[in-house]
Amino acid sequence: MNARFTPQQVEDWRRHGVARVEHFFRPDEVAGVRADFERVFGRTEGSDAPLIKKRDGELGRFNQAQFATFDAIPFDCSPALNLIGVHPALIDFARTALRSDDVHLYQCQAWAKFTGDADYDQPFHCDFVNHTLTAPSDDECLNSVTILCYFSDVSEEHGPMHYVRRTDSSTFAGPEATLHSDDALQRRLLQHERTSAAPAGSIFPYSIDVFHRGTNMTAPRGHRYAVMACYKRASNDTIGYHAWPFHHMKPWHHIFDHATPEQLACFGVNPPGHPFWTKTTLARAQARYPGWDLSAYRNQTT
Repeated sequence: MNARFTPQQVEDWRRHGVARVEHFFRPDEVAGVRADFERVFGRTEGSDAPLIKKRDGELGRFNQAQFATFDAIPFDCSPALNLIGVHPALIDFARTALRSDDVHLYQCQAWAKFTGDADYDQPFHCDFVNHTLTAPSDDECLNSVTILCYFSDVSEEHGPMHYVRRTDSSTFAGPEATLHSDDALQRRLLQHERTSAAPAGSIFPYSIDVFHRGTNMTAPRGHRYAVMACYKRASNDTIGYHAWPFHHMKPWHHIFDHATPEQLACFGVNPPGHPFWTKTTLARAQARYPGWDLSAYRNQTT
């Protein structure tokens, strides 16, 4: 078991659908990612006051402004942010949780939130509708694990994710409720919600069938830096989100020039020793990414 998480935390994810792992990332790793957030989004502060449009007792709603500062890797910045989603310890957590040595990263975004940019208060929802075309499996290993990573200190004023453990929601919400949630269910879920407020460097792995919601930024001039990394078994074609080659115009060299073969395998790149690698494919790959060190692949090519 990786020293950054415990068997109990994996078991929490299996049983409750969500786990809490504080101080997962080292301070130097947090600092590197924070610096990249500031470079990518060009700011460190929000407004003095939150943007709140709801009346007392009104439930949260989705709006496009919530996602204005939400984007997928790669970014024109250092490897710190570009590779944090495939940090070896995150890969290890995903492999352990999904009981597979072969996992793929199918989604990875940076999400910066700033006080006053939007009303970030959302309704409770489950993520499976945009991760699969069907429904979550009864076998958690045939679903996926989404890992919410904080790179700034998140108090209750900094828009923490709120969630309801699967073991709590299942006592009053049937399977169909994950797709069709009315106001009565929303108010019932509010009675059981927990907060993910935690120090920078903490992670919250959760499942696609767990009720959760975004909350509003209320800290004066506040910001929240988070990364979402989603893993599935490599062989599981029922789960998906990004087709990484579709984003070929992004600066992928920032990833290929610095990632290990193990990290690249999480994006679907064939590992060293795979029959895909020939003199021709190596030459083409090198032409596409001149800074990519392909020695490990060449050394195992006949």
